[in-house]
Amino acid sequence: MSKPETVFKIGAVRAAVFRNTIEKNGQSIPLPKVVIEVRYKDKTGQWQGTNSLSINDIPKAILALQKAFAHLMERKDPGQQEGSNVGDLYG
Repeated sequence: MSKPETVFKIGAVRAAVFRNTIEKNGQSIPLPKVVIEVRYKDKTGQWQGTNSLSINDIPKAILALQKAFAHLMERKDPGQQEGSNVGDLYG
């Protein structure tokens, strides 16, 4: 897996921002992605990650995702047209 562009950490919750590229109609289109993960130590003391959120993780995940969203909106790809929607790529 490639390295994230940036990671927003709120407690044990992390939102990692990636910029993948897809090909559509012969054009390379940047496609931002956000991966959410909760880090914890298992019984042996090894760090693990999960996408399962406890009730206490939910507000932290919301804040981390809001920060990731703001980051993506501030750093839009220069080739991306204003008002374009990622959903348009699949239609």
